This record gives sequence, C-alpha cells and structure tokens, in this order.
Amino acid sequence: MATVPPIDIDIESVANRFVIRAVGWNGYESLLRDVLHDRRSIRVTYDRGDVELMSPLYPHERYGYLLGRMVQAITEELDIPICSIRSTTLRRRDMDRGLEADEAYYLRNAHLLRGIKNLDLETIPPPDLAIEIEITNSIIDRLPVYSALGVPEIWRFDGEVLIVLLLGADGVYHPSESSMAFPFVPLAELVRFIEEHEPGEDTRWGRSFRTWVREVLLPRFRQGEGEPPVR
Repeated sequence: MATVPPIDIDIESVANRFVIRAVGWNGYESLLRDVLHDRRSIRVTYDRGDVELMSPLYPHERYGYLLGRMVQAITEELDIPICSIRSTTLRRRDMDRGLEADEAYYLRNAHLLRGIKNLDLETIPPPDLAIEIEITNSIIDRLPVYSALGVPEIWRFDGEVLIVLLLGADGVYHPSESSMAFPFVPLAELVRFIEEHEPGEDTRWGRSFRTWVREVLLPRFRQGEGEPPVR
C-alpha cells in the first residue's frame, strides 16, 4: 500500500495497528496519497514525525456508524445546522500533526464550510465534535493531536462506555457529564440504544431512535434546555 524509505525504518505493531517512526511531514503526506490511491479504509495518525496506520475492525465501524446515525437523527429532528465531514483528514503542518476522526461535525461553525472545497485548518476552525471509537488502543496517543488541532469536544466509545471529553484552557481534555454540542442529550440513553441494536435491524433501530428523539428530546429542546453553552 504505502511506500516508505528503505533505510532505518523503526516499525512497531499491535493487533490492527502499526507505527512507523521518524517519517516526517513529507513522508506522512506521501502515505496519505498512497492510502487515498488504494482507496483502503485506513486511519492515519501523525504526531511530530511518527505515523500510525490503523485498519478498522468490524465492531469499530459499526459503533461509529451507529453514533453517526444518532447525531444525524438528532440534528434533523431538532433542525440543528450541521456539516458532517466524516473521516476527512485533519492536519496542520505548522503543528506537525494530523489524523482522521471516525466521525466529525461542524455545528456552530457549519456555516463556515459553505463554498469550501478543501478543508484548511490554518484558515478554518477545526470541527466542533469528533467521535472516536477505541475498540483497540492506539499506539500513538491521539488526544494531544486533537488538542493541537483545537477540536473542542470528543466522544470516545469503547463498546461499553461513552465518555465526553472537553478541551480545557490548559490544552488538556477533561471528562464531562454532558456534551457541549448537545447538552440536552442524556448520554446514557445513547449507550442504551447502541446496546439494543441488533445487526440486520438498522431500519427498525433507526426508526425507534427517531421516535425517542421526537417524543423525549424535542419537547425538552423546545423548552429551552437545548440552548448550547457560550464558548
């Protein structure tokens, strides 16, 4: 898939992930071009010289898909502006970092993407929300990469627990009991719906979730509980 320098390659591998050390920015961009050319579902994380390549497993993709469908249903039913960028590569050369989220969304800043063909984080703010599925642990810690890029909120799900992480003024992510993007959404309910999902029942499951959004979230949102906090 990827062409890498044949000299002094330091490779570390774990399960469905492996890291190539001391690749540098040019090597990172070359790997991105190779992944794009091969059209493979590979997540590429770059942190100050080192690159991690991860091939998503089936549970990983399913959980990302389900959380993404829930975000879509919530924003559609509550008429919240949103722009999904899915797994678009987020990178900044000046920060020497880059990665792809499993799902990523612009909410408050969705209007900034009108007419935009190429996402340049040096001129456009990062997405407001990123979803991270952590079925297997990353070799490279992705949180400092997200922090350097300035992503304000991350949902991290390991198949059992959904954790909301908010970027603090100290540049570190801190757990939060509620989402900044969707403060009116009870996180435990999202996990409950994921647990109730059965493979092959996506349509029925999706309808059930939308019904819950209309009957539970919509009245709460209309009563003012959906007002997002000021950043």
